[in-house]
Amino acid sequence: MTGGQGARRPRDPRLDVFRGLAMFIIFVAHVPFNPWNNWIPAAFGPSDATELFVFCSGMASALAFGALFRDRSFALGLARTAQRVWQVYWAHITLFLVCVAMLALFDELRGETFYTIRLYTRPFFEDTAPHLIGLMTLRYVPNYFDILPMYLVILAMMPFVAFVGLRSRWAAFALLGAVWLLAQFGLLAFGAEVRVGNEREWFFNPFGWQLIFFVGFSFMMGWIKPPPRSMRLAAVALAIVALGLLFGSRFGWNTFDFVDDVRSAAPWLFWKTDLGIFRVVHFLALAYLCWLAVGERGRRLSGSGPAGKAVDVVRKVGQQSLAVFVSSMVLAQAMGAALDYTPERGPVAVAAANLSGFAILIGLAYVVAWFKAQPWRREAPVERVVAERRQAEARHAEGAIA
Repeated sequence: MTGGQGARRPRDPRLDVFRGLAMFIIFVAHVPFNPWNNWIPAAFGPSDATELFVFCSGMASALAFGALFRDRSFALGLARTAQRVWQVYWAHITLFLVCVAMLALFDELRGETFYTIRLYTRPFFEDTAPHLIGLMTLRYVPNYFDILPMYLVILAMMPFVAFVGLRSRWAAFALLGAVWLLAQFGLLAFGAEVRVGNEREWFFNPFGWQLIFFVGFSFMMGWIKPPPRSMRLAAVALAIVALGLLFGSRFGWNTFDFVDDVRSAAPWLFWKTDLGIFRVVHFLALAYLCWLAVGERGRRLSGSGPAGKAVDVVRKVGQQSLAVFVSSMVLAQAMGAALDYTPERGPVAVAAANLSGFAILIGLAYVVAWFKAQPWRREAPVERVVAERRQAEARHAEGAIA
């Protein structure tokens, strides 16, 4: 797609498949003390499912909103974006309230404030009024609940980026790069605490993370062309992934002393809060290798048999990412509480918790898709309509004879 094309680009299956994978990884990452965390992407390099989720969200936003800005009007694109921001805001508020209510119930059952302390939500109970106001105004953002506020702010930036980018993509790139640099120097950030003297910031600084979002957005808007399929580029990407394995994984930290020295000398390369540059480069290298692996237009993701059906299931989860994400955050805490009552969190119990969580999220994705399809609004089949009409006419005739 180029900036001047008027047709809306069809939905890319690769987008939904990788968003679906991100949903499963995020669930595993948020189950407290989950041994499966040792095998998710974050254990093998600096970038993780968060980059994947944000990058794919940028791509999806270009598909959902980009055509409005480009082909219709800025006002319509702004209105559609505002609607989505509104939805994400209330999803965040609902997620927080449902989670803290569940944690309070777990504390009541346990007889102590174990779960509300573990998730750093105890201030909400001990000093409710200012924290409730802070929750509604996004000034109180506990670390567990920080992805949706970050996403909300980036969405709010999108109309301005689209306005600039549709006139000059280079001006848009300069704007995004400047915002990211300001975040790296601590000049752009939001506070996450309402208490005076606590300088904690949002764990995910939207002014840093917008960079990876708008890279995905720019690809789908046609502002950035896909790279060529090249063995040389693949070799470079593999080298970057290898460096990530050395300097950004649990294997490198536990094996080589010089890894800690490098990370201490240049911590800004690996910052998660402000999205350090090596995290970006590492993710893009992984993305390139995955892009090569799935083939042109994702042809290797389609097919019959069990593998094809599994891919279809993951794709369905990716299509309902907001509902699945919000539910997974609640479900992860519930599964963590269930594991607290199993002996030593044995492998069978851990597998049961993770796999049952996957099954629930898959079922939820299909239910949400069914409701979104609004089957009750579909017209009845012609045969049924004809039969019902004949029955009505017969009843009418019987009434007339009587």
